[in-house]
Amino acid sequence: MANQTSSQTVRSVCPFDCPDTCGLSITLEQGKVTSITGDKDHPVTKGAICNKVRQLPDRLYHPERLLYPMRRTGPKGTLSFERISWEEAYRELTERMRSMIDHHGAEAILPYSFYGNMGVLNAEGMDRRFFHRLGASRLDRAICNNAGAAGYRYTMGGSIGIDPEDTVHTKLFIIWGCNLVSTNMHQTMLATEARKNGAYIVHIDVHRNRTSAWADRFIHVRPGSDAALALGIMHVLIRDGLVDSGFLREYAIGYEELAAEAAGYTPERVSGITGVPASEIEELARLYGTASPSFIRIGNGLQHHDNGGMAIRAISCLPALTGQWNVRGGGAMKGNGWYLRLNTDRLERPDLMPDPAVRSINMNQLGDALLEADPPVRMLFVYNSNPAVVAPDQNRVREGLLRSDLYTVVHDLFLTDSCKYADLVLPAASHFENTDLYTSYWHLYVQLQEPVIETAGECKSNFTLFKELALRLGFEPEVFYMTEEQMINEALDSRMNPLLEGISFEALRKNGGRMKAGGGKLPPLAERIPTPSGKIELYSQAMLESGYPPVPVHTNLLEPDRYPFWLTSGPNHSFINSTFANQEKLKKLEKRPLLHMHEEDAAKLDLEQGEHIKIRNDRGEIEMNVSIGTDVLPGVLVTQGLWWDDADKGYQAVNALTPQRLSDMGGGAVFFSNRVEVVKTGTFPNKA
Repeated sequence: MANQTSSQTVRSVCPFDCPDTCGLSITLEQGKVTSITGDKDHPVTKGAICNKVRQLPDRLYHPERLLYPMRRTGPKGTLSFERISWEEAYRELTERMRSMIDHHGAEAILPYSFYGNMGVLNAEGMDRRFFHRLGASRLDRAICNNAGAAGYRYTMGGSIGIDPEDTVHTKLFIIWGCNLVSTNMHQTMLATEARKNGAYIVHIDVHRNRTSAWADRFIHVRPGSDAALALGIMHVLIRDGLVDSGFLREYAIGYEELAAEAAGYTPERVSGITGVPASEIEELARLYGTASPSFIRIGNGLQHHDNGGMAIRAISCLPALTGQWNVRGGGAMKGNGWYLRLNTDRLERPDLMPDPAVRSINMNQLGDALLEADPPVRMLFVYNSNPAVVAPDQNRVREGLLRSDLYTVVHDLFLTDSCKYADLVLPAASHFENTDLYTSYWHLYVQLQEPVIETAGECKSNFTLFKELALRLGFEPEVFYMTEEQMINEALDSRMNPLLEGISFEALRKNGGRMKAGGGKLPPLAERIPTPSGKIELYSQAMLESGYPPVPVHTNLLEPDRYPFWLTSGPNHSFINSTFANQEKLKKLEKRPLLHMHEEDAAKLDLEQGEHIKIRNDRGEIEMNVSIGTDVLPGVLVTQGLWWDDADKGYQAVNALTPQRLSDMGGGAVFFSNRVEVVKTGTFPNKA
């Protein structure tokens, strides 16, 4: 803990759901955070941080921060609460849980969380251990990258990409389905360094955005057509003899089967699917086949389609065809979690589950679970998430949350939209007040965070909340009565991952709070392809056995064509999902929610720039202003950011429109396979 009477600067870590996991430099005055900048000594993030994180003091000391437990006094759907003590909160919780288990069984209780805080102990440590021991229904946390991770795993065996520090050597960057400037800024910095040495940068996306403007070239594709484009590139590579036969013989299987499939994806056919001119497909393929090192940064966006897993699967085959995995600065990356795998069995203790076959509920189908599950979900415990805004088919979710027989607990820093439906609200500590371990899903550093400020009010971390709750329920002290240091060392037990050898709580302390997996030396390529065959699988027998085509194919999206437009609801520059959407400075930078529409579509609907419109489908209806131009293709709409409800300004979260369907693999969300119509209102409030 920092000295409370002096002015000083201390190190910290950014906790949010972002690949960069930046090193931070915190300035404290009299024990209070006064400014936040980047840690210049961090080997990857090098002192640069985004504007969102610079504004963290406003979040820490926000006048609406929750500081004590509260119990509902008014009807659900309102923020009517009274202050209570932690003793009262714990008593109510334990009595409810015991009664719930006695009358309905533990599976009537459902945790709902994601990565509002990416700390291992607070996101997937003591909480998982607690709910496993309780016997609660399991939550399939599939809202973000499950589809893409599954598709990539079929090819590479795990979340295995190149070390991002090596991308300074890359000569061709392809950024595919990712607004890199807004969501992975340090990869942008590394690419900029490579550009100084001659690198060429291509951006492939459905929306012309900040990354498109920064890149050297933009390829505009139709939603859900990415697998077809990848197969079209393969077609040209194979046809023109631009594949690395030696690499394929040594490191891959299934080239002949893949080549047979790709033969049908001529540039002309692929142009009809993607909207990209055939000549541009030819040129892109030849560029990729001749430039070296070449690197593909695969984003999150394209996996949020009905065919998202197969799209990632297709793209992940490309570096093998050109042998780029054996070139420094070449290859691909969807994520790098494989290098930093923790000992999850020791951390989460799934062995504590009374019934290992207890049901699992996919978080993308929360609305259906709350309204239709049999037996019913009777208690929902929300932390590290805001389901009333982030979950798809939001109106159905909120209908479920309004159930009078559903007891809902929310542990958060603020009265989010989800708190409107809570029976009990508990105040959460910020990460600056906690001890935790952080890993990145992009760079290869493990980082230790220790408290830099005193805990605000009566706030508690997830670690402390679930530890204390477990002990009050009489769970085993030897399992739950432990310190953060003990649990961190359990997570870092390297028997599950030799790359963590030598990394421990004390070692991290001695090394300035961060250490690199493998000591900075990764095993040879042949030793880090954990597929069933031990090679890059262009043909996957595992896929065939699971009912999928064994080689990549393109399939159409499943949303019925009842409505004319495809709607993509991506991130904006100033929020991370719904986090930061209650901070005035950042809201002012984003100005207001906008719907981006092509000028041809606007003309057909007789819409003017800035006009207020309705967007609707069978699931719901929202309103916002229209932004007209050529940043999207005809028939495609894009809106950015998850805005909190604001009745005065007419803001509603876009997930009122998105479906609960699951992706082709991994049980992922299909936020972007979403059709809507746009209705003219003829009004101009908040004109853009």
